[in-house]
Amino acid sequence: MEREPEAITDIDDARVLGLFLDSITTDHISPAGSIKQASPAGEYLRDHQVRPQDFNQYGTRRGNHQVMMRGTFANIRIKNQMLEGVEGGVTKHFPDGEQMPIYDAAMKYKAEGTPLVVFAGKEYGTGSSRDWAAKGTNLLGVRAVIAQSFERIHRSNLVGMGVVPLTFQEGQSWQTLGLKGDETVTIKGLAEGLKPRVTLNAEITSANGETQVVPLLCRIDTLDELDYFKNGGILHYVLRSLAA
Repeated sequence: MEREPEAITDIDDARVLGLFLDSITTDHISPAGSIKQASPAGEYLRDHQVRPQDFNQYGTRRGNHQVMMRGTFANIRIKNQMLEGVEGGVTKHFPDGEQMPIYDAAMKYKAEGTPLVVFAGKEYGTGSSRDWAAKGTNLLGVRAVIAQSFERIHRSNLVGMGVVPLTFQEGQSWQTLGLKGDETVTIKGLAEGLKPRVTLNAEITSANGETQVVPLLCRIDTLDELDYFKNGGILHYVLRSLAA
């Protein structure tokens, strides 16, 4: 972290990490439950000489971001609509279409320098497991969550972690746009002239090259939230304020 915040950049040619339906809760997003041996978190612990009988729950390892980011979006009941009939924290990496755990895909995209977005339906982020739901999303490299609507506190928490929440216009959704998850998403207007509740345009390009321009409402709702976002998150904002 530098003394001065880096300039916010537009989101160029982002890939889709997940397509989700309505009422995705923070319990779906946050790491929760026992750590499975075959999961990215289990592999990490095994690589660091932790025996499987000592893995325990995600809750007991909540201070370790390496474990917790591997458990974000890894709930066994979450359904990523990019994969038909599959439950759990998996996605497809594009352009190759390979199926893999969400964490592994996110790290592969990160190595390629590709930003990420998540699409969802109504009431995204309801529930009570709040702290890691926004933090894990940020650590996976997700720049924006695009939903039909957000739960009030989770929307604020995303901004506080430097992730921009965006909502579709009334009557629009990723389903009405016919998205499959193999698209690229470019969002302009973040780098210059960003204001609370401004309308931004997303250019969504499908695998066959067709582009549709979709207006999205930026749900950074206040000037304070805009300051947090420009600093990369509320903690950076507080630390820079103290340092100044």
